[in-house]
Amino acid sequence: MTRSEFDDIRAFLADEATHAGDLLRIARTLIDDLEDARMREAVLRTHYLRLLTAARATVAADLADAPDPMAFLKHELSERGQMPADGEAVQRILADARTAALLLACLEESVPQRPRGMRLRRCVGMRRALPH
Repeated sequence: MTRSEFDDIRAFLADEATHAGDLLRIARTLIDDLEDARMREAVLRTHYLRLLTAARATVAADLADAPDPMAFLKHELSERGQMPADGEAVQRILADARTAALLLACLEESVPQRPRGMRLRRCVGMRRALPH
């Protein structure tokens, strides 16, 4: 959910004309969205852990001079349909990896410093009245 969607929901909740039935509908929608997000996160964590395990096993197999140290990583990539298919794909993947490494290096060099002191808050959206 985007920031503007959250702001829209906040404005809707603050509107005195909003009915209880509308609030219940929003609550159900938010619960469904939260459950979907948690499921996507669990799937992504599982894929990440499998890939990390395969990478660690590949490095360990290489250190142990195993006959095919890349077997673990190749298996995991092929399970996900991510193995490079031909020479063109190999060159594109290598170029993407080099570009990503350069971008990460630039990001690490120019990490912006957060301002110290009080943080100013900016309110955007509908006019809201505070309850008395």
